[in-house]
Amino acid sequence: MGIEVVVEGLTKSFGRHVVWQDVTLSLPPGEVSVMLGPSGTGKTVFLKSLVGLIRPERGRVLVDGIDTVSCSERQLYQARRLFGVMFQDGALFGSMNLYENIAFPLREHTRKTEAEIRRIVLDKMEMVGLAGDERKFPGEISGGMRKRAGLARALVLDPQIILCDEPDSGLDPVRTAHLSQLLIDLNAEIDATILIVTHDIQIARTVPDNIGMLYRAGLVMFGPRELLLTSDDPVITQFVNGQRTGPIGMSEERDAVKVAAQQAGAGQADETVTDAATGGTMPALLPQLQPSPGVPERQAARRRRERVLGMLHTLPPAAQQAILAEISEEEAAEAASAARRPPHRAAAQGEPPRTPVTAGPADQDRPERGPGSWPSGWPGGPR
Repeated sequence: MGIEVVVEGLTKSFGRHVVWQDVTLSLPPGEVSVMLGPSGTGKTVFLKSLVGLIRPERGRVLVDGIDTVSCSERQLYQARRLFGVMFQDGALFGSMNLYENIAFPLREHTRKTEAEIRRIVLDKMEMVGLAGDERKFPGEISGGMRKRAGLARALVLDPQIILCDEPDSGLDPVRTAHLSQLLIDLNAEIDATILIVTHDIQIARTVPDNIGMLYRAGLVMFGPRELLLTSDDPVITQFVNGQRTGPIGMSEERDAVKVAAQQAGAGQADETVTDAATGGTMPALLPQLQPSPGVPERQAARRRRERVLGMLHTLPPAAQQAILAEISEEEAAEAASAARRPPHRAAAQGEPPRTPVTAGPADQDRPERGPGSWPSGWPGGPR
């Protein structure tokens, strides 16, 4: 099973520019998570911080008991061996064929024989659909094949955590759909913790167990996919539906001015106009992808269902309804009963503690919701 990654109070700046601050979240072990956000919000910087390529100014990243922010070089090397990284452009060596590219980490970081290396490389290439393409060079193959070769290379050391930096970048919708299915199938086969950074809303709607969003130097929200996809937060609604109207503008700097103007009463007419580019909003929830026929059932799906049902009563009503609609009637009835049970009674019966979803400071300067939305302290709720 994959390893949990715990992020606590992470803050990163470049000079006077604050990329993000006080980011706190946990990537559940073995589950697939997605991190969304407009361009320039530091999503790739966040990935590099997890693996220790960039050292944040404050906070902790706990990976198998090692804090990659403050640990020694020896401990950092030990933690990095748990990661596999699929880079945005594949990051393949142009002078090496695919076999040599994929074998490179094994030759650099292990003492395996060439026979063992060959067995592992061919196995990973078959896993990503590249069997028979060992002798091809990066310049001779399509962008989708380069992505899959980069993924195969990320898998050769059998990582327990896989980071994917915009795996859909440069791909057409059909190849993106195939890659999405491949990631779900891989999760079912190896049960690794996966974090995907993407702009693709179709991936966000169909692939992950959990979704987060970075915006204006902070974490807007992180939690079960149903939480974000049913949220009425204006930032999330605008981004998920790809609309022009809303707090997000062409740049982070202008976003702050736009939000301030809207809060002062300016630009309200724009907010009430239906975006002609999208024709309205997209469906709130689409079914999550399931493993392909012949691929094992995702173990993470069962663990995730138990975890989310345990925290069901902490979620907004829309998210609760979406979660209950996806499970069996027996599970829904049991979850509804547990939600109505007094806290002291639940504790007496040995139920797991109710863990709130994570929200960052980016939502503190947004207009407050009306009374009765959901409890104080939850994502988007009054502080």
